Amino acid sequence: MSPSPQIHDLTSWLPQGAEPLIIAGPCSAETREQVLQTGRQLARLSQVKVYRAGIWKPRTRPDGFEGVGEEGLKWMRELKAETGLQLTTEVANPHHIELALKHKIDMFWIGARTVVNPFSVQELAEALKGVDVPVLVKNPLTPDLKLWMGALERIHKAGINKLAAIHRGFHYFKQSPYRNAPMWEIPIELRRLLPSLPVITDISHITGRRDLLQSVAQKALDLETNGLMIESHIDPEHALTDADQQISPSDLEKLLATLIVRERTGSIDFQHKLEELRTEIDKLDGELMQLLARRMEVVGEIGAYKKENNITILQLKRWKHMIEDRLAIGMSMGLDREFLLLLLELVHETSIQLQTRIFNQDRD
Repeated sequence: MSPSPQIHDLTSWLPQGAEPLIIAGPCSAETREQVLQTGRQLARLSQVKVYRAGIWKPRTRPDGFEGVGEEGLKWMRELKAETGLQLTTEVANPHHIELALKHKIDMFWIGARTVVNPFSVQELAEALKGVDVPVLVKNPLTPDLKLWMGALERIHKAGINKLAAIHRGFHYFKQSPYRNAPMWEIPIELRRLLPSLPVITDISHITGRRDLLQSVAQKALDLETNGLMIESHIDPEHALTDADQQISPSDLEKLLATLIVRERTGSIDFQHKLEELRTEIDKLDGELMQLLARRMEVVGEIGAYKKENNITILQLKRWKHMIEDRLAIGMSMGLDREFLLLLLELVHETSIQLQTRIFNQDRD
């Protein structure tokens, strides 16, 4: 990233110098009443300094709710006059920037769908030249660090020195409890390459569900990210967009009360290395689960084949040989014998149960 202008430290432009920065508000501005009621309750939470709301909503398919447009900016400006909360919204084209500036929105974010297109990002960068406003850049939908860095570099070269990245997770084709897999190793690498760049974690888009928000928020803080973006709605169950991941201001208050903001006394290199190792364990565990699932598929095929040929389920000679063989292999790799025995016995017991169910299918 170009050394000039230098990226400003987050504490120099945070409201009241607050860190971690908490940005909260609804996924979408829907009505004046919803914007004001949500904002008034969020303003009572001392940790919340910035109010977020989507004004223009890029939907995957047409005919869905695509935002209220400029009228929503008027509601947000009214909220700021009443509560003092700073404001942020997503901008996806130069006209959005023009309108947001007109209504004195304090900071902008560039969304994941826009970041994937360097042409769109460059158009935004041109429109931001000469503007003194913080800009937050979300990661692209795909786990492409260079694409994310490229968007940040384009905005930075336009003269924006109040700059931060937003980690909102990545599209992941495999099954996951998350809406967007966090893939923590990617924002960690971003911080290694750009150590002066603040990183804020959008826990709502990572989780996609309320019950996972607290654990992801705590992990984000433990990894020394500089703040959290959290979607909060006065009536989350009836939100027009992303209802499952939004929480009420009162539930947000409870969530924030559980979070531990640790002193940053440890070496960041130590923490990054530790997270790299933990990420490797997560990947290995995923591979282990896939191998176990495939093993059970083969066990089922064996059970069906035994049934076809009128062969008993339990084959003691085979079981004894397998135990001796697997123990020898595992112990040669440094694994504990008792651990291996417990694991093998559990796997064998589950295999017998599966084949028994296959043998009994015709009796049901």
